[in-house]
Amino acid sequence: MIQLTEAVLLGIIQGLTEFIPVSSTAHLRVIPALLGLPDPGAAYSAVIQLGTLISLLIYFRRDLTTFTIASVQGLFSGKPFEEENSRMLWFLAVGTVPVCIFGLLFSKYITGDLRSLYVIAASLIVFAIILYAVDRYSKGTKQIGDFNLRDALLIGLAQSLALIPGASRSGMTLMMGLGLKYTRESSMRISFLLSIPAIALSGFYELYKEREALAATGFPGLLVATVVSAIVGYLSVAFLLKFLRTHSTALFAVYRIVLGVILLVLLKMGYLSAL
Repeated sequence: MIQLTEAVLLGIIQGLTEFIPVSSTAHLRVIPALLGLPDPGAAYSAVIQLGTLISLLIYFRRDLTTFTIASVQGLFSGKPFEEENSRMLWFLAVGTVPVCIFGLLFSKYITGDLRSLYVIAASLIVFAIILYAVDRYSKGTKQIGDFNLRDALLIGLAQSLALIPGASRSGMTLMMGLGLKYTRESSMRISFLLSIPAIALSGFYELYKEREALAATGFPGLLVATVVSAIVGYLSVAFLLKFLRTHSTALFAVYRIVLGVILLVLLKMGYLSAL
């Protein structure tokens, strides 16, 4: 049973780290371990992501409404891909396919061995270096209006890497967006929009599949964690989009490396257990 105070803490962690490229999965695994609390589990983590889904739906409500109306109009006109806004929902659907496939194929490992703190530490460090290098040498000028089918598939493949705990969904999609020459802000907006169907599918899937195990943790706490993550997540989205207009990802890369090194040291000294 997860207590309400723990649920609030988990909700804050989820809301703060889901959108900032430092890996919410890693922090939901690491911080409870450092505090001597039990691992909430992959299913619990996936379900409280529904709170951050709510924050995305609210923040991007106008964009999503525009895309939906344009898509419906495009279907009725017989030209679903002709107009920029009408194409967006189709591209987001295509970009979601890879993470669904890999998530189902490797679910046993994602919820098991890959949650090892050694894996998380390595992912934090390795992907931080790659993200920083791509950001450092990318001279992106493309805007969200340049988003196309190929880019949707490639960014969707990058999102699949986030199935590795410690990688970060926003970090991997931001990295690919920068690599495809999008600006930081456009890369992040695409990342957020692409995460909406992925978060919804994984969250509701885990909620149904693991309903008995989740019931044992306490549904009141699960609800509290989800609501808190929605509130904090909304603030995080607004912060990050503003931050990346004028700053690089260096701060996040340094943080990830420092956290990864600290984890490896604590594991080596026996202060933390890998699983």
